[in-house]
Amino acid sequence: MNGMEINIHYFRLINDLGKEYPALNPVSFYVAEYAVFILALSALVYWFTRKHENRIMVVCAAFTFVLAELFGKVAGSFHANNQPFAELANVNQLVQKAVDNSFPSDHTILFFSFCMTYWLFRKTTGPFWMLLAACVGLSRILVGVHYPADVIVGALISIGSALAVYMIVPRLSFVHTLLAFYEKGEQAIFPAKSKTRDV
Repeated sequence: MNGMEINIHYFRLINDLGKEYPALNPVSFYVAEYAVFILALSALVYWFTRKHENRIMVVCAAFTFVLAELFGKVAGSFHANNQPFAELANVNQLVQKAVDNSFPSDHTILFFSFCMTYWLFRKTTGPFWMLLAACVGLSRILVGVHYPADVIVGALISIGSALAVYMIVPRLSFVHTLLAFYEKGEQAIFPAKSKTRDV
């Protein structure tokens, strides 16, 4: 089998699970479409803990996503395929989506960009975030909008980007300077509660 035939073979193995086990379909749909709200909430919660390390982590995650998206666009210029539901018959399609180049998966890039960054900064909770990212990638196949290669390449691009950003961005003085400037303005508008107590 050539590369595309292998891609289609494993897509069928995963996507057909929804036909064999219909109870998977609503779970796959909600993970594929709404897990992004968990990711957004996590970034907001980490940011508004007002801890410097958490904010650097969120900044790195955002940098990673932008970098990974750029690499994703480059990868998409070398290889293109439409969504499986647009190219194959009898796909278990659970999500309506415009037909375009689905390589690599933007959803996978987003989740692995943030979740891999979380893992690099927070080793104890990192496995949970990576499991979430993997579930989202898998769900995009189950709902019929991505091939396995779309997801795998998106994940690899994001993991590589996260490692590069983790090694570089926290060492950039201008990042800390901009964050300190923001925090000074935030403190002026929303003063943090004093930790001192009356004796």
